[in-house]
Amino acid sequence: MSVVKGAGDAGHARWSRYDRMMARRKPKKGQPGSKGYREAKKLRAKAYKKAARQRHDTGRKRAKKVVRDHDRIAVEDFRPKFLARSTMARKAADAAIGATKQALVEMARKHGRIVHLVHPAHTTMDCARCGARTKHALPLSERTYTCAACGTVSPRDP
Repeated sequence: MSVVKGAGDAGHARWSRYDRMMARRKPKKGQPGSKGYREAKKLRAKAYKKAARQRHDTGRKRAKKVVRDHDRIAVEDFRPKFLARSTMARKAADAAIGATKQALVEMARKHGRIVHLVHPAHTTMDCARCGARTKHALPLSERTYTCAACGTVSPRDP
């Protein structure tokens, strides 16, 4: 699950532009905002709302495709807080992943499927077939996982 492309790339440039417009037109303390300031504020709110709608729409579309194509669904209960450095990036990533996961659960309930939320610890180190865990941490360059116990070969991140 990834962040919506349009909401992050072009949307971020638009938000930055409106933020700069607001900073230039920022009223003095106790003064009402100018017409330009209010307009920039309105445009920024509109851009944020569009990005939120895109995120929601993309999440629902992906969820519907997954639910339609699969009978059993297991999703890593992923929390991306540690990935993003800035607060805004963390919120955007969390919103996109959270919206998609929520849409998946709702869509599965609607279509009579069950979604299992899997704890993210050791998911790339456990064998899906026999449950055995590797003795050492896998380097990121290693893209396939071979189980030492049963010999099953699978992609690291399916």
